[in-house]
Amino acid sequence: MSELFDAVDALLASRAALPPPAERKRLRAAHGLTIDEVATALKVRRATVSGWESGKTEPRPPERDAYARLLDGLANLYPATANTGAAEEDAAVPVMFPGPVAPAPEARTLHTGPARGAAAMTMAHESTQPPAPTAPPATASRPARTAGPMSTSRRPGARKAASAGGIDPRFENGPLAVLDVDADGKVLAYCTGGRVLDVPAKSLPSLVDWTLKEAKLGQPKLSGPGKDADPLLVLTEAALERYGLPVTPTDEERLAGRIPENHKVIKQLTRADWHLTKRGFGPWARIYRPAKGSDRQCVQLCIPSWNALDTRHWGEAGQLPPADLARVLGVYASRVMTPRGSTAVTGLELMTALHPPTRASEPDGNGKRTSEHNPGSLGKDPVDCAPCEAPDGHPLLKDLPRFHVRSPAEKLFEEAYDWARPMTDAECTLRHLVGIDVNLAFGAGANGLTVGLGAPTHVKNPVFDPKLPGSWLVDLSHVDLSRVKVAKDTWADLDASLLPSPFTPKGNRPEGPAWYATPTVAYAVELGYDVAPIEAWIRYESGRYLDGWYNRLRDAYLATMTNLGVHADLAPADFLAAMDGYKDRDPELGLVVSAIKATVKGGLGKLRERPRGEGWRPGEPWRALSRPTWRPDIRAAVISRTRINLHRKIVKHAAFTGQYPIAILSDCVVYAANGPSPLDFLPYRQGKPLPGGFKLGINPGLVKHEGTQSVLWGEEVRERFNAPELNLARYIKDGTVTDVDNGE
Repeated sequence: MSELFDAVDALLASRAALPPPAERKRLRAAHGLTIDEVATALKVRRATVSGWESGKTEPRPPERDAYARLLDGLANLYPATANTGAAEEDAAVPVMFPGPVAPAPEARTLHTGPARGAAAMTMAHESTQPPAPTAPPATASRPARTAGPMSTSRRPGARKAASAGGIDPRFENGPLAVLDVDADGKVLAYCTGGRVLDVPAKSLPSLVDWTLKEAKLGQPKLSGPGKDADPLLVLTEAALERYGLPVTPTDEERLAGRIPENHKVIKQLTRADWHLTKRGFGPWARIYRPAKGSDRQCVQLCIPSWNALDTRHWGEAGQLPPADLARVLGVYASRVMTPRGSTAVTGLELMTALHPPTRASEPDGNGKRTSEHNPGSLGKDPVDCAPCEAPDGHPLLKDLPRFHVRSPAEKLFEEAYDWARPMTDAECTLRHLVGIDVNLAFGAGANGLTVGLGAPTHVKNPVFDPKLPGSWLVDLSHVDLSRVKVAKDTWADLDASLLPSPFTPKGNRPEGPAWYATPTVAYAVELGYDVAPIEAWIRYESGRYLDGWYNRLRDAYLATMTNLGVHADLAPADFLAAMDGYKDRDPELGLVVSAIKATVKGGLGKLRERPRGEGWRPGEPWRALSRPTWRPDIRAAVISRTRINLHRKIVKHAAFTGQYPIAILSDCVVYAANGPSPLDFLPYRQGKPLPGGFKLGINPGLVKHEGTQSVLWGEEVRERFNAPELNLARYIKDGTVTDVDNGE
């Protein structure tokens, strides 16, 4: 009889109930899981899980039962809400702006300018809609605060549309607002999607109160254990004057990065029991009260006229009219996250937002939950780096002689390429120098990369394991690029004098033992050579910490490029045509693209932030060292992998075509060619690229056209500066050379 029962149980298990595909994806994202993590746990391919979440396929036993068990557990942790269902339903139906509606008695319609066309209309709508919450808000059951008559929306139909669209009611006016003063002296808050709110606050403390109690600004958390984003207020020059703040800082304030603590506005905040962070009241000020339980009270200010929006990364965004600036920052916030500071700071904060250091534990016998380590995160406490990974001046190196210069055998030096060589006689007979640039190169280098999560362990004479992240002291001087393995059992003969070494940023062949990150040593093995490490600092606790970070930035980049008319499935020639002047189609979205790129590079750079204006002396700790995200080893691993990815393509290209690069700068490579287009030297056949080589396209890791100059230009520039190895990749974009190449 028991056999019959077992058979019945097996039948029930084979038909285990599963939620709809969209709900499967929501539950996974709510817990901060990647598709790869689920696939690994269930021992299936990544594409299989993706198919389950898209509804293209359904799981079969025995994976179905395990998948159902996972989803059931996640559903208990993150139950669906009415908002969740509405968001899923609306996802399949295009939502348009509400039509003209008669203004309510207490509001008036404000026209913010002419329409920008259908594409801009779509983008404005998207910036109105923050990403659907990946987990139900902790206060979802609490009634939403109702704005008083003095803070009514200037778009009467907006609130109704927000409710219908599945937006979190706590944040129905979006993640941020740009504050300005109109001709009548009224303070207006320009929100995303064209909403404009009246602001009744007469002082900065009351403005903070209004923002938290009535404005309904903010953004849902990006990960289950995470926190909702604080509302962001951007203050124009007129708003600064209204609230008693300087329009531009003095030289002293600019150097200090803050206004003095005895400023009258800071005194107002203190009297109202508001606090500032240790960085004080600067371009990105945070005003808060200590949290009581889960009730967080914090507002962030962005002050463009104090250089909060660095023109190197945001272009002229700080000069835009309020509504346009709200659109730019709103699109960025909805696709990346609400800015937390510079693009570099935001890039780093995004890592933590996607992998919070702690989470709530399972309830104990009394139903009480405590805070515990969140698996896959870097934890809440900083860890020491290895001595070889420490930058000069680090406390670990305080016993070194004052003017000691560390050798490659003492210091890990994984950096991007800055390499060039003289042109050959054959190359000088060609007409053009063509630069190609890898899209989101460092993001692609982070994708799928296993990095250390904890402290390093020192090992003597280790056996190299490419699966172990860490730093290895090994001699790679024997690797000969004149003969390398380019595929399984396939070797190629190359002209090594025309190639950079993959092991050094300057492309010089190593002269002896040196420290390298795991991807660099693994590449030496891939090229067909044995390695014998002398010692290593290995991190046994590891994971793909940057996957979620990369995926979000990739999606933000591709979505914005699609809005600019550059799609991921374009044929090579069509792609080059689409990229021509793409930013001119919508300059505001062009600013968003630049900011996303800067977020990738800057976020990785922050992993090894150096001391800045803190009265620091070599050997003393600096502020960044107290962060769990101060991880020079992770930065080194990403740069190592990015450089190796590029070298691999260069080798494949050389082996197949006999063409070698003239110059390389970071993610830009320059080749000599007879024509001005990348298609004049990239080996496409019937529209298909060389496997493992360069491929034109917008996806991260693929390449675009950086610029073309004449071979004569290159020779004249090098002769003018008497520099036969001047790095022409630095100037290939527009041909302008203002000074001798100095590596800046």
